[in-house]
Amino acid sequence: MDQLPALLGVLVGTGGTILATLIADRSRWQRQQAARWDERRLQAYVEFANAVKEVHTYALRIANLNALRHGVDREHALARMEEADIRRTKTWESVLLLGDATSITAAREWRAAVTDIARYARGMTSAGFELAAGLGHANETRDRFYQAARASLGIRGSAVPQSDWLAGKLDIRTQQDA
Repeated sequence: MDQLPALLGVLVGTGGTILATLIADRSRWQRQQAARWDERRLQAYVEFANAVKEVHTYALRIANLNALRHGVDREHALARMEEADIRRTKTWESVLLLGDATSITAAREWRAAVTDIARYARGMTSAGFELAAGLGHANETRDRFYQAARASLGIRGSAVPQSDWLAGKLDIRTQQDA
């Protein structure tokens, strides 16, 4: 009986140690899982952004509106744009699977804006589509996607919006009239 308090102390100490170890291990596992999913989410966002930007770039080149005035073979560029569109469709699935609601919504808006420009490049523009407004909208939706993706990944600091800078680099009216 004299040793009962000491024995209880050892049992409580052992139980506390086991509990503390379990909590620490669980917390470490959760951090590792979160980091792993953040890496995959980042990869999904980057691959999607690259594919959308590739479609956008080919559409501008086909329409001959790129500020650098790349001379391109239309049929070759259309084929490349179709390949990029397939990549965009595949990477979209990763964004849907791994992205948060805000990033998915922003990605969907950017994808739709670039699709309108690609339709213009293909000569399949819907009534009422204005290229200058479409380009501005695509640039703004890209900025929103980047902001949402950065927030989703916990990246501090704000992204630098590119839409205002790009608007000055690509003067649609001047190039269409030329």
